[in-house]
Amino acid sequence: MSEKDQDFYSHKHPSFSQVIEEVKELWSMALPITLMNCLVYIRALVSVLFLGRLGSLQLAGGALSIGFTNITGYSILVGLSSALEPLCSQSHGSQNARLLSTSLRRMIVILFISIVPISFLWVNLGPILRVLGQDLEVTAMAELYCFYSLPDLITNSILQPLRVYLRSQGVSHPQMWCTLIAVVFHVPLNYWVVLVLGFGVQGVAVCSVVTNLNMGVMLVGYVYFREKKRGMSGNWGVGGWGVDGIGPLLRLAVPSCLGICLEWWWYEIVTVLSGYLDHPKVDVAATGVLIQTTSLMYTVPMALAGCVSARVGNELGAGKPYKARLAAMVALSCAFLIGIMNVIWTIIFRKNWGELFTPDKTVTGLVASVMPLMGLCELGNCPQTTGCGILRGTARPAIGARINLGSFYFVGTPVAVGLAFWFKVGFSGLWYGLLSAQVACAVWVLYAVLGCTDWEAESLKARKLTSGVELVKSGSDFNGENNEEKSFMGFSGENNVL
Repeated sequence: MSEKDQDFYSHKHPSFSQVIEEVKELWSMALPITLMNCLVYIRALVSVLFLGRLGSLQLAGGALSIGFTNITGYSILVGLSSALEPLCSQSHGSQNARLLSTSLRRMIVILFISIVPISFLWVNLGPILRVLGQDLEVTAMAELYCFYSLPDLITNSILQPLRVYLRSQGVSHPQMWCTLIAVVFHVPLNYWVVLVLGFGVQGVAVCSVVTNLNMGVMLVGYVYFREKKRGMSGNWGVGGWGVDGIGPLLRLAVPSCLGICLEWWWYEIVTVLSGYLDHPKVDVAATGVLIQTTSLMYTVPMALAGCVSARVGNELGAGKPYKARLAAMVALSCAFLIGIMNVIWTIIFRKNWGELFTPDKTVTGLVASVMPLMGLCELGNCPQTTGCGILRGTARPAIGARINLGSFYFVGTPVAVGLAFWFKVGFSGLWYGLLSAQVACAVWVLYAVLGCTDWEAESLKARKLTSGVELVKSGSDFNGENNEEKSFMGFSGENNVL
């Protein structure tokens, strides 16, 4: 057997040592990202706790505003930014530094454009909620919180793409440390601004903005000095900051955004539906506890999905399809194990978990009754989230978007509404709807990844994605000199990878 054949065989049929090596490679990235996600979760939790210290009215208004901004703003920015995952990871794998940096700049331009209509929605939150018949006092608080959160849109338009940009190159520890430093100062900042200075609801919003700004400034500084040290600062010239070339990137960004938003939004729909049950106050409170719990559990599969997307993209860009396949298989196996662990701990701690959030026995009893069911949902959610990350790494986000649409809205929603309201199952019926959605999602995602992925073909597509470009005018080349450079991407004709 020739050396080339041996290399082919070892990648197509990996040894135990190769699997262990991939596990180490994956988790060396995923653990810092998981810790970063947990810190971001803690930051949000601290904001909610300080709103609670101000009073029930402030807590209700702030929570309503947080839900609105998540649906109309943050989910969209995160979703659009995820389009960078295949471009940056495959560009890094193919050592195309120009496309890597240009992709980031194009995405920042896209996000700056997208926050214009989002800002219009946020400024008009009060009239929107009043039309929807919300309580006037709660609406006033929500409007105040949302208005002072507006600068966060600018910060996240830079912060979210930077996270993907660094993660796609296997750089995860600096993100964790930047987030840790910012969150450490978040608690005393809230105490001083909200309780000492007495700025109230707007103070909580401003503190969140400042904390995210601190994260963004530190990451920008890290990227600047890192690129300068590597001699890559010439890639950050004035060229590439215009609107030319963002159209092809939008072909990846729109389905990526839909895939993430469709799932995020469904949880908000569950919260709304719980308000129409027989005991709305108790049911909404229990839903809030459960969604906070799912958000905490989501930090691990979300990190795993982002990191496997980077690993798959790196290997495809480097022309190593079987190493990309190995990364996908290892990540899915880890996702199943994480799902099983979630089932176990939700069963063990079901009776005491709700007490961490509220002393109300009615609410904690309702939470305890649904916790095992929520654990089963995570058994489907973990591989589903990871599988969607693999699809993004192969530049196929549209498949993930279609799967989420079909699973959550054509399977989960009818089951949830039918059981909760038609068959009078009540509160648990909503969570059976989520379980059915996650099962359908996991099955379809696994079929797409395991049954419908030709890894050699995906490697060829990655080569086209990172090198199939046309000549256009640009302001600078690697050394900052005027030059004719290759454009962002050419998706016309045979180079269309979508």
